[in-house]
Amino acid sequence: MGIFSRLRTLIASNVNDVIGKAEKPEKMLNQLIIEMNEQLIESKKAVAMAIADEKKLEREKDNQLAQSKEWERKAMLAVTSGKDDLAKEALLRKKEYDIAGAEYQKQWEAQKTSVDSLKESLRELQNKIEEAQRKKNLLIARAKRAEAQQKIQDTISTVSGNKSAFEAFDRMAAKVDQMEAMADASKELEDLSNSTNLEKQFKELEKSDASADALLLELKEKMKALPEK
Repeated sequence: MGIFSRLRTLIASNVNDVIGKAEKPEKMLNQLIIEMNEQLIESKKAVAMAIADEKKLEREKDNQLAQSKEWERKAMLAVTSGKDDLAKEALLRKKEYDIAGAEYQKQWEAQKTSVDSLKESLRELQNKIEEAQRKKNLLIARAKRAEAQQKIQDTISTVSGNKSAFEAFDRMAAKVDQMEAMADASKELEDLSNSTNLEKQFKELEKSDASADALLLELKEKMKALPEK
């Protein structure tokens, strides 16, 4: 398990190092996946070496057992031949192989237990990396959305903090209002001027008509005063 403890520490260190560089989230996540896969490859190599050691111990254990059986067969052959002293020597050799075989059996079982645990940890690590690969695109989308929201918020904060721009805008709005008011006033004055001119024309006309009537009336009075012809 020490292999995977070191692996987790190394991956965590790489993650903190990459995040600390404040790079683009998409680039960061892709780099993390690459580094995870690289570490997975190294872990597979380490597990493969552990499996090879286990197989080697198993073969040596089987070899010790085979040698023990062989020396037992030789002891039986010596007994059959009436050579007990030779049979004793063979049995002593058999005992040596039995002791060595028992030790190899113990070492092989411990190695096999360790290998089984390493395999399980390797499968767990591989599943986590596959899960990380599946989540990568989702995290990238979330990061981009957060980045866009942050940009909008920064823009709003910048504009809100720029009082001079708003004051200039308000002054321009007031100026436009003043221009519209002046235009309305000019139009009103023009209409008033036109109305006054029209009224003046009618007064002149009425005055002209009144003068003609007076002259006509005066003429008629004058004609009445003349002697009839």
